[in-house]
Amino acid sequence: MARVVILDYGSGNLRSAERAVARTGAEVTVTDDLLAAADADGLVVPGVGAYAACMAGIEKLGAGPVIAERVAAGKPVLGICVGMQILFESGVEHGVETRGIGLLPGAVTRLTAQRIPHMGWNTVSVPDGSVLLDGVDDTTRFYFVHSYAASDLGALEAVGARVTTAAHDQPFAAVVEHGALSAAQFHPEKSSDAGYALLNNWVSGLR
Repeated sequence: MARVVILDYGSGNLRSAERAVARTGAEVTVTDDLLAAADADGLVVPGVGAYAACMAGIEKLGAGPVIAERVAAGKPVLGICVGMQILFESGVEHGVETRGIGLLPGAVTRLTAQRIPHMGWNTVSVPDGSVLLDGVDDTTRFYFVHSYAASDLGALEAVGARVTTAAHDQPFAAVVEHGALSAAQFHPEKSSDAGYALLNNWVSGLR
């Protein structure tokens, strides 16, 4: 049975994420214990709210190096929503730039759209070879709640990342797969069977 830690750094839908991942059959622990986070088969980094606040929580816990070391060692990490965004080099909110963990290139910036936030169900464009979205087609809908996103798709492609896109007046990264690092801008735990498919694909890769 795969052992998954959901990192508790003061942000995220922890219990919803716990229930959703446990549905895959994984053994799930919600904890701020960095040794457990480093040792688990898979680490989930959740996140809701402001980029700067989430990074402050990561830095207070000292979790950034643990996340980076896992990825460097080929040990799977899954970021969700703002937990995805803080994996990038920086985030810009209200004119203030906050440094991120820096495992993915580029900045997370405010969506250029007539209606903000982007909230509700939306489809994604799945690239060939996606592991996380294996079995998902372009009619499948996922649940989004966000005003900011990573939209420099060229920077991601330049480092060899596999990018699934969505659009809300502009295209942005909905899912990124880059070696041991995976991330989703939408909420799998709120996305019903579509979200379960992503989580189950991720957990299956841990065994």
